[in-house]
Amino acid sequence: MHRNDAYPETKFRRTWFLAFKEVAIKGVVIAGTRSGSGKTTITMGFMAAFRRRGLTVAPFKVGPDFIDPGHHTRVTGAISRNLDGWMLSRVYNTAAFARAADGADIAVIEGVMGLYDGYDGRSEAGSTAQMAKWTGVPVILIVDAKSMARSAAALVHGFESFDPELDFAGVVFNNIGSPRHLAYLREALDGRVKMPCLGGIPRDDAVAIPERHLGLVTREEHGTSSETVRRLADLIEGHIDLDALWRRLPDLPGIAVTRPTPISGPTADMPIVRIGVAVDKAFCFYYQDNLDLLAARGAEIVSFSPISDPALPDALDGLYFGGGYPELFADRLAENRTLCRQVREASAAGMPIYGECGGFMYLGREIHDMEGRSHLMTGCFPFATRMYDRLRSLGYREVTLTADTVLGQAGATLRGHEFHYSDLEPSPEGDGVQTVYGLSDRLGRPRSGEGFQIQRTLGSYVHLHFGSRPEAAGSFVDACRIYRHERNRSTR
Repeated sequence: MHRNDAYPETKFRRTWFLAFKEVAIKGVVIAGTRSGSGKTTITMGFMAAFRRRGLTVAPFKVGPDFIDPGHHTRVTGAISRNLDGWMLSRVYNTAAFARAADGADIAVIEGVMGLYDGYDGRSEAGSTAQMAKWTGVPVILIVDAKSMARSAAALVHGFESFDPELDFAGVVFNNIGSPRHLAYLREALDGRVKMPCLGGIPRDDAVAIPERHLGLVTREEHGTSSETVRRLADLIEGHIDLDALWRRLPDLPGIAVTRPTPISGPTADMPIVRIGVAVDKAFCFYYQDNLDLLAARGAEIVSFSPISDPALPDALDGLYFGGGYPELFADRLAENRTLCRQVREASAAGMPIYGECGGFMYLGREIHDMEGRSHLMTGCFPFATRMYDRLRSLGYREVTLTADTVLGQAGATLRGHEFHYSDLEPSPEGDGVQTVYGLSDRLGRPRSGEGFQIQRTLGSYVHLHFGSRPEAAGSFVDACRIYRHERNRSTR
């Protein structure tokens, strides 16, 4: 098969071995009966309360969401990881869980939607319940009890009996109106369900997280102040018997921890490469596993801000622009013409550049906001993006590379997620742009061509999880090494 000379098979490879270590910790899954039940606030409260007691918390989020993990990280001081039953295999999920939980006292997993909500109405695939079983972690059920009393018992009974294989640690009622309200709820449960009532949380608008078009407001904007964290911990400690909960939680069964470990350090043939990663209020959506996989394969991650930094960091071999809200900061991004010019020149010089969703928008010519204003971006791609007041695309995606790219050779498949309110205009065809993704949804139904490449610059609306194909991280690092070699040779 013909291979593009820009992405040859190269000798820049490492040999890896797996280090095995058994870990035994406690864990809880915080799951709601539905979206909007208060999962995120209560999850953050449990994390803050455990931290206040001196415990090390390993945070996780079920599903592809970027925003909740950011809030988890602010509360716990630890990086929150995504677990996902469609983008990632069961083996990858359990290994990623074990790696991130290693050394912690308790793992706290925030669920997605309602406990049993997955891809369809027939199976548990993609649900919080499935992930609870895969990881062996018991569930705390969150029930919004506003305007409910005895009926809440029927709801809890239904969730408890729906899947006998699921282990429940207890139920927490949210939006409690008064102590008497909670007493009614406890009476209703008595003798009808097995799981205990762990307590009831009164409504507190001071800790509510505002929302916008892509979900909750990010930690970078909302701030999740120290005062908010304190109030969250107070809410849980004041209304939940944490000591009783801790006694109920079993130690999780040991899971083998697998780590990609280089047998030897980089040699002259395998130099460390410097990859600039855009991190600020405009670009804050990254799967931490993507960055870890790049680092494990020999990348030094160098953070910078396209909003505020006057120039790119020195001596970069590649660039990675994640998602976020560039449309909200388009004027400031556009004002930083020096950095925009440097990104465009790096692309033209053949530097490997990868942008997804918001990062993809930044790599285009301009962004048209909903007020009709245009903001010049980097111009790596010759097309513009326009914001709309309604969702343009949402869902899981499988990508098959139809040409060699910085993420792998033609035929490679990766999985990810798409969620955006903007779209391209006009058609990106022509001007040297190549469409390099064959795209399908979760059910395998084909979608219009996606993934756009010019030189070694690759952009797409799809947020890919490199855990679906770890070789993609190695391919990007290899492309950066090739570019570094070419650059060094040209300056001799």
